[in-house]
Amino acid sequence: MKQIEIYDTTLRDGSQAEDVNFSVEDKLRITEKLDDLGVHYVEGGWPGSNPKDAEYFKKVRKLRLANAVVVAFGSTHRPRHKVQDDQNIKTLIESKAKVITIFGKTWDFHVKEALKIPLDANLDIIHNSISYLKKHAEKVFFDAEHFFDGYKDNPEFAMKCLLAAENAGADRIIPCDTNGGTLPHEVEMIMQEVIKRIKTPLGIHAHNDSECGVANSIIAVELGAIQVQGTINGLGERCGNANLCSIIPNLQIKRGYKCLSDKNLKKLRDVSRFVNELANIRHFKRQPFVGDSAFAHKGGIHVSAVQKKPETYEHIRPELVGNSQKILISDLAGRSNILRKAQELHIPINTDSPEVKAILDDIKDLEHQGFEFEAADASFELLLRRKLGLHRKRHFDSESIWYKVLVDKEETKKEPISVAILMVNIKGHPETVSATGVGPVNAMDKALRTALKQWYPDIYSKIKGVSLMDYKVRVLTAGKGTSAKVRVLIESGDEKQKWNTVGVSENIIEASWQALVDSIEYKLLKEKG
Repeated sequence: MKQIEIYDTTLRDGSQAEDVNFSVEDKLRITEKLDDLGVHYVEGGWPGSNPKDAEYFKKVRKLRLANAVVVAFGSTHRPRHKVQDDQNIKTLIESKAKVITIFGKTWDFHVKEALKIPLDANLDIIHNSISYLKKHAEKVFFDAEHFFDGYKDNPEFAMKCLLAAENAGADRIIPCDTNGGTLPHEVEMIMQEVIKRIKTPLGIHAHNDSECGVANSIIAVELGAIQVQGTINGLGERCGNANLCSIIPNLQIKRGYKCLSDKNLKKLRDVSRFVNELANIRHFKRQPFVGDSAFAHKGGIHVSAVQKKPETYEHIRPELVGNSQKILISDLAGRSNILRKAQELHIPINTDSPEVKAILDDIKDLEHQGFEFEAADASFELLLRRKLGLHRKRHFDSESIWYKVLVDKEETKKEPISVAILMVNIKGHPETVSATGVGPVNAMDKALRTALKQWYPDIYSKIKGVSLMDYKVRVLTAGKGTSAKVRVLIESGDEKQKWNTVGVSENIIEASWQALVDSIEYKLLKEKG
């Protein structure tokens, strides 16, 4: 089994993505997470480019890493400086990184237009930079910037750049598709020519501007590259870098290469979510291998089939990458969906029970009205338990609630104030409470919690920590303007878990209230059973 080096550049290339900004502490935590995953190289940043990266290289030396080698990234020396006097080269050495990666121009267009120097002078810059750094680092890698574009324009010069790096003693030479516009058949053709002339171990650094970053990386490995550079979740400038979360399982599970241990491969989804959380960006549900929807099944025929043989609609077992099979509930659902979902929720239900068809009919009717249970598992579980008679103990009667919401705006420059007046039946007693909030939903939420606090002081602490984490509104009946029916999806959570609930109405306050009530009731159900 051939070993492939995984070179992660999330902390450098990934941080250049729009809306992504890692702090030093974020970068250190991600470094430890990547080390635990078993990544071979972690490109920590460009120590000469900003104070944050300089600080990172000071602090990262204190980490006890078991697998990953931290790499410092920079460029070849500037044309009008001697290599030993170039500040960029000095800061790379001062980082004390064992491995240094430098990039150099390999596209004659860049040499002529950006550097404005003769082509032969660029070859000297590559050679001098690598040979000098070899005296100060254990390994030096050369990223051949814009190599594939350069090869297409001037193959002879592009190849001379690689040979200059090889002659200088580069430990790895990595052709880069920096603009991300090279197609797989071009990568195949060009890499075949490179392999004929370059004896130094090769890598691949692909960007994803043509949605080919993963494919181009796999092709390069198949042709002989031993190192793959990429980022977690494909983060990176413009359309991103090649996505390691897809490259690694494709190479290891489908092509038989060794990237990580099988044990560590199961951590891939966890690492994917960890990086997104620190980047403060939402997880891409449909991301292959590690996304929430990667192994989600909605159609009744699909569900029935995967229950018998998962491979009927799954290209790998999700557990291999730390993911899991997901059964969705919708108007496309069949009996299999209901039974499988009940099994997941540990709700006892007889396969031949007449309630199954009744539940299925109710779900289809509710989804016809606009409800969506595939994204609202908590609301579905409450519905399921009610229909099966497993949720008799209610802390309040959600079907006999009366409420009034007022929004008062007195002055133009001030924010409006929302007041909710709520009458709810608790233990057979009508309880009227009021509360103010920053908005109608917030005011209603406060009022309901106030009512519960008076009658259930012992459980109030359970819902006190529940907060609204996301709130989505979707118009369901286009063309009706402000009188359109809407669906509200609420994501709630506490220190332990997150859950989703749904409400539908022509009145956005009512739809929000339905989802809010389900959210509180679900929390109480989980606390009390």
